[in-house]
Amino acid sequence: MSTNTLRPTGEQTPPTRRIDVELLALDLDACTRCVGTLANMEKAIETVGQVLDATGAEVRVRKVLIESEEQARRHRFATSPTIRINERDIVLEALENRCDSCTDLCGCDEGTSCRVWRYQGQEYTEAPVGLIVGAILREVYGETTRAAPEPAAYEGVPENLRHFFAGKSAEETLAASSCCEPSEKSSCCGTVETEPCGCR
Repeated sequence: MSTNTLRPTGEQTPPTRRIDVELLALDLDACTRCVGTLANMEKAIETVGQVLDATGAEVRVRKVLIESEEQARRHRFATSPTIRINERDIVLEALENRCDSCTDLCGCDEGTSCRVWRYQGQEYTEAPVGLIVGAILREVYGETTRAAPEPAAYEGVPENLRHFFAGKSAEETLAASSCCEPSEKSSCCGTVETEPCGCR
């Protein structure tokens, strides 16, 4: 987890309002959806820099890597990736489809589904810059508090994410249990088989 404060360039006025932009994700290295959404989020903040500067708003960016069911429950995490501005998801609907990157990460037979973003009649696997810009500007001008629908109650960690965490944990355990390479077999296990043994 990391926290950065991004201040727009140009003339600075003392911040009168802080805007917390938070990205919650299953992976920030291999998952194309999470990595692409992070890049688009950073671009969106840069795009609205002059507006933020003019209104005296300060943006704080926080990235949270969700690595377990317990952590998902604590953050009320239901789909990956999720962007929240001042603790509110920037979209209420949680559309998903199969994510090959996360399926590979967990080795899940049933596959892992990640978020799909709907914006201006199109669906995207990475949060579009325009969608994020709009959400930030609504927060800057206080429009998110006007007649905003209540978010759905959190019903716990979805089955999709439980499968992901279980599969990833099993993959990590399997990788850790392979104690020696074929060239080390004789000294490690007293055998000359050609596959890692996993005996320790």
